[in-house]
Amino acid sequence: MNKIAFVGTYPPRRCGIGTFTKNLVDSVVRAKVNGRLKDLNASVVALSDQGDRYEYPPEVSFEIRSPHSADYRRAAEFLNLSDVDAVSIQHEFGIFGGDDGEYLLQLMENLKKPSITTLHTILSNPTSSQLQIIKEICRLSTFVVVQSEKGKEFLTSIYGVPPFKIKLIYHGAPDVPFLDPVIYKDRFHAINKWVILTFGLLAPNKGIEIALKSLSGVIKKFPEVLYVVLGTTHPVIKKQFGEEYRLFLQKMVHNLGLEKNVVFHNYFVTEEELIQFIVAADIYLTPYLSQEQIVSGTLTYAIACGKAIISTPYYYASEMLGEERGCLSPFGDSETMSSLLIRLLDDSEQRNRFRTGCYRFGRRFVWPKIGAAYYQLFKKAVEKYKSLPAFYSIPTLQKEQGLPEVKLDYLFSITDDTGLFQHASYTIPDRRHGYTTDDNARGIVVLERNWALFKDEKVIPFLNIYLSFLRYAFNDKTGYFRNFMAYDRHFQEESGSEDSHSRALWALGCLIRRPPNQSVLTFATNLFQSASLVVEKFTSPRAWAYIIIGFNRYLERFGGDVRIKNATKNIMELLVTHYKNNESPDWPWLENEVTYDNARIAQAVIMAGRRFNKTEVLEKGLRSLEWLFSIQTDPSGRHLSLIGNNGWLKRGGEKAKFDQQPIEITALIDACYEAYLATKEKRWFEKAQLAFKWFLGSNDLNVVLYDSKTGGCKDGLTPTGVNENEGAESSLAFLLSLECLYQFNNLLEAEKTISSRAPQ
Repeated sequence: MNKIAFVGTYPPRRCGIGTFTKNLVDSVVRAKVNGRLKDLNASVVALSDQGDRYEYPPEVSFEIRSPHSADYRRAAEFLNLSDVDAVSIQHEFGIFGGDDGEYLLQLMENLKKPSITTLHTILSNPTSSQLQIIKEICRLSTFVVVQSEKGKEFLTSIYGVPPFKIKLIYHGAPDVPFLDPVIYKDRFHAINKWVILTFGLLAPNKGIEIALKSLSGVIKKFPEVLYVVLGTTHPVIKKQFGEEYRLFLQKMVHNLGLEKNVVFHNYFVTEEELIQFIVAADIYLTPYLSQEQIVSGTLTYAIACGKAIISTPYYYASEMLGEERGCLSPFGDSETMSSLLIRLLDDSEQRNRFRTGCYRFGRRFVWPKIGAAYYQLFKKAVEKYKSLPAFYSIPTLQKEQGLPEVKLDYLFSITDDTGLFQHASYTIPDRRHGYTTDDNARGIVVLERNWALFKDEKVIPFLNIYLSFLRYAFNDKTGYFRNFMAYDRHFQEESGSEDSHSRALWALGCLIRRPPNQSVLTFATNLFQSASLVVEKFTSPRAWAYIIIGFNRYLERFGGDVRIKNATKNIMELLVTHYKNNESPDWPWLENEVTYDNARIAQAVIMAGRRFNKTEVLEKGLRSLEWLFSIQTDPSGRHLSLIGNNGWLKRGGEKAKFDQQPIEITALIDACYEAYLATKEKRWFEKAQLAFKWFLGSNDLNVVLYDSKTGGCKDGLTPTGVNENEGAESSLAFLLSLECLYQFNNLLEAEKTISSRAPQ
């Protein structure tokens, strides 16, 4: 065995798993077995946030962008072709892409090397998805590492993992001398103070407020106590709620009069700094509120440094602090915690017994011993894997369907602090035409989909701009959105069209379904509720379609909203009535003319049929979508030939060949996605691919409309060639189409994964 690959987050990314991975790599490479250093090399496959680029050290040989499913398959192929003997995977739900981190399975299923997975979270009450994913990870792993006895128990009793696969290796910790706290107190201006320390990413489940309440009683007897809360706010919490929890705690400190006794260190410390903080502490305190925590790196470090510890009885603490190694305080009980702190500060003999017990116990999980244990397990995994029947295949990249990368640069370049410009002269924003609610609404859907796919923080400021535009466009007096705004920020009408109003509701409904944060959700919901009051007066079928789509998205979050549910059903019935009054076997359409954005109607009818379990309605939508493809496919069958807006298609007449607009492609692809959800027929994916190729040159003029240099899209096909301008509507249409195909690919991959897990 010569080389191990490690998969996980990795420095300089600031992440607890990254720190663990780095320490594990170092300890395995330096592992001594029977007193001899092993000649072992390591490489790292690092998981990166979307949008963040890290200057990784040389041992990082491959980078996975967490939200990109294709990167996991590429990583597997890379590892299969490399000289690594085994792969060590660090699993935590939050670091991998997909729902509950399911994209990891794409790496593991395509990997042809032995894999050893360390589970950093094992839930006692998982969701059905979490349960299935962990079971599959364990099935695909040669061995699974847990870091506590309780973890071993959960894997066997809850997840059904056979005991022979499970190996207990404790969380590692640095090997430091048994030092007196006074050694480092001067570095923190804490000489002659009792130091109590809590360390870790700050989040509401950490129970710091309970610790603060307990201090009120402690300082009456020990006024010189200093409680240090060390660590930044958890990144997930910060994304959703900002520093709300930290500010709440700081206000609590003020209200309790603890300003002289509490200090918050809001920064990510190096391991050397962390050790100094821990050594300086007289008592290490973990006041967590949930029993669920199966392992804690911070508690492990405190034990290894030989600290007197008080903790709430979460699983890991209950297991680690037995046999005179610490004391437990009930969850949420500040009075008991206060009395335990007073007792421990007052009893130096007890503190020393706890310190000695922890330090002796902690010798078994210092990193040199942990590295040696992992080395032996990797060796065993390699030997076991060699005994299995040989099977090897190199995966191809055909699954990716040759899709371009989603680039938002051009979209951002035609946006100012007011909103998205309507038109461009070539690629230069044309200010003469100002802005529209239509395009800013489409922009919201593009960024909402982008957030769902990639969780890229850079979209949020632009999302806020488009959302702010919609709010300004909404006329509180009339209850309608205005549409056209001149460059001087004055609207050119009191009320816009039904279509623009319904597109705004579509955008808000999509955003409510998958908001990036609570602020956006609240803002969008309030605006949606106000704007939805007028829609049952509408008479435009396309407006009805967008309303149904937007309302369905809204109902995916707030399914119990009776008003919206009833309105959706009523509008569905209006569309169905129009179909019944106008359709015939050779014209399955609700009007005597096929004009623009046609497939949105089919999409809405399919959606409504699914939601209300109306088979007849669903079939109308599917039939009309099939017909739209049939009348817009070239006789060769190789490309789409769209209905042009210079004459449209009248019943009994010939369709206009030009001008063909990108907006038609977006509607077709979105409708195909809904058709697949309703039928699970693969042909809808194939039709969506055929439609997307229109952008790439499979069209009547054999010209490419997608501008790969800018990320924008040409404005359409005319009789004399491509329209070279790259306006908002066309560029948004391309991005919406591309993102929908990304979603389509991800859905098919997920379903394939689930299918492979099903009993044969």
